[in-house]
Amino acid sequence: MSGTQPLIRLVDVAKHYSTAEGGEPVRVLHGVTLDIATGESLAIVGPSGSGKSTLLNIIGTLDHASAGQVLLNGIDLTKLDEVRLAQVRNRQIGFIFQAHHLLPQCTVLENVLVPTLATGDATLKTAAPERARKLLKRVGLEHRLDHRPGQLSGGERQRVAVVRALINQPKLLLADEPTGALDRASADNLGQLLVDLNKEEGVTLIVVTHASDLAKRMGKVLEIRDGHLIQS
Repeated sequence: MSGTQPLIRLVDVAKHYSTAEGGEPVRVLHGVTLDIATGESLAIVGPSGSGKSTLLNIIGTLDHASAGQVLLNGIDLTKLDEVRLAQVRNRQIGFIFQAHHLLPQCTVLENVLVPTLATGDATLKTAAPERARKLLKRVGLEHRLDHRPGQLSGGERQRVAVVRALINQPKLLLADEPTGALDRASADNLGQLLVDLNKEEGVTLIVVTHASDLAKRMGKVLEIRDGHLIQS
């Protein structure tokens, strides 16, 4: 076993939801233990309702584990209050969802810069516009800076969402069905883009997906089945 500390460590993570009138709780995750290294790319697959997105949301601090530990760079996220968790989300984690969640009234460049508004890092905020333009050029959207989301194709909107997720230089990039709303060609392009940016930015990438083509692009594929982690 390597002495290098993993970026993400999950230890016996469980999740359940209480039911009305004191019934048996609904158990979604059962004792998930997993290490994810810095710079790794990982796909989490499994049938609908198996707990994939719940696990991703717990890693990203959008949901709380019912039991177990979630460590990011050795810091136990389950011990942090909501203010500190919000800081972790803003500075260390980037999110991409199936829906792009771009602000329709804002330009492409303005949308990308939204996450920088909440950062307390003055140096990062000062450098953000140049980084945004550089990343938008990298994903082929340098000619779309002043366009609004309604003027873009679905694939272009998702590329903007990818750049927005990367703008604060996160250590961890989480993508939940990022190609689910795209046509085949756009999905293939976005999948390759995520793989390339994983390497170029040195960001750890975790993707939840039903798309086998996207999963195969990742360095490792894990399956969630009935709330249990199946490591192949």
